[in-house]
Amino acid sequence: MNTHSLRLSSRATAAAVLALASLALAAPAQATGLSASSASESIGTSIGSLSTSVQKSSESSSGDKKVAAGDYKIIEVAEAPGRPGQVRLSLQAKVQGGAADGQSAEQFFLFLPQTTLAAAGLENGQWVSARPTSYGLEFSRQATQQAFFLVLDDAFYRELPSRAVTL
Repeated sequence: MNTHSLRLSSRATAAAVLALASLALAAPAQATGLSASSASESIGTSIGSLSTSVQKSSESSSGDKKVAAGDYKIIEVAEAPGRPGQVRLSLQAKVQGGAADGQSAEQFFLFLPQTTLAAAGLENGQWVSARPTSYGLEFSRQATQQAFFLVLDDAFYRELPSRAVTL
């Protein structure tokens, strides 16, 4: 097989990189190895789309889903209404310079699978960090900086579904 005959688009390359990154975030592989289905299951529990994973606590008419980089305190962990198997984290930004400036800290909801919450060991009062990336947002535990959830921009997320490859 000619090595030049297989070319990946930039989106396919990004999707492959994200798949590998999500495998690194997932629980360690069993001794029997990884199958295609277990790889896709680990992606499903470690990655979400921006449109379904982030919701501003005060829904504005603009529908803005942007989240600023920084540290956020988990102020509530609750079941996600109408989303079986998911939890809703209420996150509040660390206030810079204290509350004396009269500004309220940014708040938003992060929706993620219950299995991801359990694996990360997250609970009320803990701090998480949000870091923008070229593909979306990476959420990590502040204490360890270990990523537990990737929120992909919707365009990247749509590229992830499994597709048959013919060589």
